[in-house]
Amino acid sequence: MRHFGHIGPEVRQRLFHREPCEFTADSPARLLSAALGATLYSPAIRPQLADDIVKQTGRGVVSMVLCLEDSIDDGDVPAGEENLVRQFADLAERASGADLPLLFIRVRTPEQIPDLVRRLGPAVRLLSGFVLPKFTEERGIPFLEALTVAEAAGGRRLFAMPVLESPELLYRESRVETLEGIFRAVDKYRDRVLALRLGVTDFCSSYGLRRAPDMTAYDVQIVASVIADVVNMLGRADGTGFTVTGPVWEYFRVQERMFKPQLRRSPFLEGQAEELREALIEHAMDGLLREITLDQANGLLGKTCIHPSHVLPVHALSVVSHEEFSDAQDILRPERLGGGVLRSAYTNKMNEVKPHRAWAERTLLRAEVFGVANEDIGFVELLAAGIPG
Repeated sequence: MRHFGHIGPEVRQRLFHREPCEFTADSPARLLSAALGATLYSPAIRPQLADDIVKQTGRGVVSMVLCLEDSIDDGDVPAGEENLVRQFADLAERASGADLPLLFIRVRTPEQIPDLVRRLGPAVRLLSGFVLPKFTEERGIPFLEALTVAEAAGGRRLFAMPVLESPELLYRESRVETLEGIFRAVDKYRDRVLALRLGVTDFCSSYGLRRAPDMTAYDVQIVASVIADVVNMLGRADGTGFTVTGPVWEYFRVQERMFKPQLRRSPFLEGQAEELREALIEHAMDGLLREITLDQANGLLGKTCIHPSHVLPVHALSVVSHEEFSDAQDILRPERLGGGVLRSAYTNKMNEVKPHRAWAERTLLRAEVFGVANEDIGFVELLAAGIPG
């Protein structure tokens, strides 16, 4: 699979200076953690789940979470498990793992992990891992231990994606201690932890809050403070950190005319109004686009998504610009190892080699999985090219 693999090679050639790389579920963890992109969640009880997965693959989705937790009623969990087993068997008959997104199951209890791996049987080859809810050191270790057991029994590498969403993480008096515990847990199982996910909706619920469609998570100060501390302690670029993904965007409008020409201009992308009319049609998209940009500015990569219309904007804004790529390459040239300052090839900024090195390394990793746009290609062109005809 690859990002933008759902569009034709001739279009990709026009869009990209360097095309996104191909990867599989067996690729190195460092590559996969960067390649998750817009991770689309779907309730595990959907009766046509296998069809949905195949359909979304054709629309550019590369990672999905099939949810047995908050997205379904407590009483529907057994039916959801049974449905997952049936749908995975269906998928195994219809497609190879290379033809499908990275698939994860969001469970409620540690015991579900080995049980589901056993029940999936040979179809477990399509599973990339499990999403672990309300993760703290105390609650998380049993999940990670269960994952280790299930991995050995299933004979397949399985990743964990803990969700950081517990009240202990939100409350000031327990936040640092909770983060230290989370680090101890995920560091111990570092080889199995693909990424850490932020559960901002749960954070808001602890205070009876809900952000409006024109507000991002970063406009809600109590949430922004948690994101900052999570990145501070768990997202460092010194080799101890993990990929931290962006929070869910809750708003969407179910319309077949999504991304069609009639929409009014986007104030967030001022100056591109005419092109934008060809791509964006939802005012609510302005908040999403702003939040994706702020995710990246604050050290997050990828995003939890609950609607297919969110996937393409996340991916389009994840593509590395030609200017970013040029700067990163210049900074990482072997002859620059000693440091120094140089003017960018675009002659509009200073590149200071030592302070910008970690940024450059992360940028080239993102360039590998999302590609590098041609000089004259921006977000609008990438978004428009990826919209299914």
